[in-house]
Amino acid sequence: MEQQEYAVGLDIGTTKIVAMIGRKNEYGKLEILGVGKSKSLGVHRGVVNNITQTITSIQQAVSQAEGVSGIKINDVTVGIAGQHIRSLQHSDYITRGDSETVIDQEDITKLCNQVLKLVMLPGEEIIHVLPQEYKIDGKSDVKEPIGMYGGRLEANFHVVVGQVASIRNIYRCVKSANLGLKAITLEPLASADAVLSQEEKEAGVALIDIGGGTTDLAIFKDGIIRHTAVIPQGGNIITQDIKEGCSIIEKQAELLKTKFGSAWPGENKENEIVSIPGLRGREPKEITLKNLSKIIHARVIEILETVFVEIKNYGHEEPKKQLIAGVVLTGGGSQLKHIKQLAEYVTGMPSRIGYPNEHLAGGSDTENTSPLFATAVGLVMKGLEAQLEEVVEEEEEVEPVVEVVEEIVEEEEEVEEEIIAPQEPKSKGIFDTWATKFKDFLDKAE
Repeated sequence: MEQQEYAVGLDIGTTKIVAMIGRKNEYGKLEILGVGKSKSLGVHRGVVNNITQTITSIQQAVSQAEGVSGIKINDVTVGIAGQHIRSLQHSDYITRGDSETVIDQEDITKLCNQVLKLVMLPGEEIIHVLPQEYKIDGKSDVKEPIGMYGGRLEANFHVVVGQVASIRNIYRCVKSANLGLKAITLEPLASADAVLSQEEKEAGVALIDIGGGTTDLAIFKDGIIRHTAVIPQGGNIITQDIKEGCSIIEKQAELLKTKFGSAWPGENKENEIVSIPGLRGREPKEITLKNLSKIIHARVIEILETVFVEIKNYGHEEPKKQLIAGVVLTGGGSQLKHIKQLAEYVTGMPSRIGYPNEHLAGGSDTENTSPLFATAVGLVMKGLEAQLEEVVEEEEEVEPVVEVVEEIVEEEEEVEEEIIAPQEPKSKGIFDTWATKFKDFLDKAE
């Protein structure tokens, strides 16, 4: 099998690291060839805090995926998340030299590059510049300015910012695991690709990805991402609450949460009891499921209310910003019983659980269609998209025309000066440009 046929997504999470290999089948659906999963030991709230342990976990996941698929993994598409990610809104403009010519891709790239020069806080770097609405000579609500006439080009941008050190640590882990970095993408965007439909993005939807260490929020409206946020609370903090509230060990707390846990205490009767084995000859401990649900309920309410504050900050109550499609819950935390009903209760909006099965080929393993793997599926999709863009670019690339030098110059150096340099292919997008520059920067910093 040729390397170009498939892509590999690497989801470096707080509780697990997933390596997923996939390719498009003849119907354009994603076919999962192999999945490797390992316990994440060196990541806390989406940020690497132990390089050695993280490298070992990545190698275990990759090795497992290679064993299942029989494919050697060389390059991966990695997701960025963690509590260091923040976003902001920014407006900028450029004045074009010649308003008699139409706006082209170069003008858009110039405007985006201007935003990339914004001064951030020390140690922070702009990760993503996403243009939203454009204005041309004061005329607003322009979706696609290319091909239009105008002197002043203005745009509203959604700018995502992260800490350079955290991103460099992820890059170091991937490189030390003998893997190449194919592309970098924001994990909420990858999850959104996997579980949201285009209709939901147009209507307005809030994607809540409840992971082990963090909860990611991505809000879409009119097909454009409008707001992103990372809340430093996830499934692990619920497990900690159960551990402390019931005085049991973490392994038992996690098992209790996944097997018997519910986010809605009213569902459990007072006489429903589960018995936990005691440690080394001690008496078993009896825990009522109602008390267990109360502990879970309190923490889930806190997480959802924090997310709802971010949704309010976006301004969902304004008629133009209304989220008609409501809320979509995904990630491992979304598998908690009755969390859908609780999300509807807190936000007052319709909700559903987001499964990545819409884009997967028929007959896919049930485990791969779990919300647990939404980010990994999205990363594979991003990797395949990047490959497709590369193929299209290679096909469209025209051999550069070299200007004929009329005058015979004696010295070879002077001749070289007069030859026009080959034109570079058009930029694939501002994020790809940033990723390339950032990789060069990291390579030099080695």
